[in-house]
Order: sequence, then structure tokens, then C-alpha cells
Amino acid sequence: MKSLAILGASGHGKVVADIAEQCGWLKVEFFDDDWPTVQANGHWKVVGDTKALISQVGNYEGTIVAIGDNGIRFQKIRELTNVGLPLVNLVHPSAVVSQYSVLGPGSVLMAGVVVNAGTTIGSGAILNTCCSVDHDCSLGGSVHISPGARIAGGVRVGDRSWIGIGSCVRQGINIGSNVTVGAGAAVVADLPDGATAVGVPARF
Repeated sequence: MKSLAILGASGHGKVVADIAEQCGWLKVEFFDDDWPTVQANGHWKVVGDTKALISQVGNYEGTIVAIGDNGIRFQKIRELTNVGLPLVNLVHPSAVVSQYSVLGPGSVLMAGVVVNAGTTIGSGAILNTCCSVDHDCSLGGSVHISPGARIAGGVRVGDRSWIGIGSCVRQGINIGSNVTVGAGAAVVADLPDGATAVGVPARF
């Protein structure tokens, strides 16, 4: 049986599990560090915590971390990778991903996502519903591109950065690591590491 372990029993995790089933995973089980207090995530069972998952290396054909917090997801991916758990990508059937793009392990692309040619996406990325990433972009590890966000061509986004819902990033912009771009913002200038930018045009 094609079995998948998902770490993180959240609302985001439900969407990830639903995509997994649409991608042909027959058995989907959750692990969460609030177990045994949390024993279900909607339709799916929560069967243990991170330690329990690590103890079951070899029992699952795939693993994915479904934790929305970029920093925690980044840490958990490292933890699971270090013990040899196989990270997989989940791409919703309606997503359009160029054959000339590169997708790092442990990433999830949700319904309506578009990724164009020449783009590289790091491990553990979340490309959320109906966002688009144009040609020749580079997204670091554990980034989150929120629903409806638009990333123009040649944009660089550092590790663990969060691009808010409905925001836009002009072509050729460099966004550092651990950056937060607010909902609906228009990024027209480079943003350094750790910045928070909001508004139209986006300001610190």
C-alpha cells in the first residue's frame, strides 16, 4: 500500500492530506506533537508525535511536513531528513508546473498554482492556492507563497520568508531570508533579511 506520513495535524494539514489522496496516496496518517491530546484531523487519524514518526523509519513510503510556521517547518524537515525519512512533493492535479523548473523535496503545490520555466524552489516550500511564480525565480527553503500572491520573473526569495495573501512582487526583486510581506502588499524594492513590509508600495 502506498502510505504517507504527514507531520502537523492542522487546517493546512487537511489540505495537504486531501492533495495526497488526489495524487494517489492510498494510506494517509498524521503525526503531531500534541498527540495523544489530538487524535484526529478531520477525516484522518493522528497516530503519534514526531518521536513516534522517527521510530517508524521504513514504515512509510513518503513523508511531508504540513506545518504552516516556516521556522518550525524548516527545523522539522532537517530533523526528519537527518534520520532518513523520505520527503516527497505533493502537487495538486490542477497545478501547472513547467518541466523546466526544479522543485525541492518536501514541498506542496496547491490547487491552481502556476510555476513557470527556469524557476527553482527549495525544500519544504508551500505554494498556496492560485499563487503564481514566473520564470527564472529562486525560492529558498521553507518559503510560503500565500493564496493569490503573484511573483514576477527573476525574483529571489530567501529561506523561511512569507509572501502574504494577494500580494505582488515586481520582476527582478531580491527578498532576503525570514522576511514577511503583508497581505495585499506590492513589493517594488529589495527587502533585506528579517524585514516586514506592508502596503502599496510596500514599506518597512
